[in-house]
Amino acid sequence: MKNENVCVLSDADFKRAVGVQRDIFDIMLEEIKKKIRDFGRPPKLSRADQLLMTLMYWREYRTEFHIGVSYGISESAVCRTIKKIEDALIKSEIFHLFGKNNILCRSDLRTVLIDASEQPVERPKKRAAAITVERKNVSRRKFR
Repeated sequence: MKNENVCVLSDADFKRAVGVQRDIFDIMLEEIKKKIRDFGRPPKLSRADQLLMTLMYWREYRTEFHIGVSYGISESAVCRTIKKIEDALIKSEIFHLFGKNNILCRSDLRTVLIDASEQPVERPKKRAAAITVERKNVSRRKFR
């Protein structure tokens, strides 16, 4: 999903596709352009595509490899780009989240952000009796 394809969508479809409203996307893009300066080789993706790629990473939880295949860049380039865009947005006063110490000490707390996602963990079933019996049988056969 490139910026050229997303720009032609209506406002409602833009929000559904990207995850933020168009005016917030434009504000984010302006902040990124202020914070990140180009030097060296020009980037393969425009700043709008880099921001769109970062929002895609946040919203869809896609792997960096999969995003890299979609945009035609390497996995390491995706990682560097996402880190660069995140740092630029964090440095911005508009999109800066408070640290946990500042949130806990504030008396005018109105918003709480909680990530309560659970990940299932597969672990083998412990069957000590079956393993122990098998070991005893093997050791008896050797000595007889």
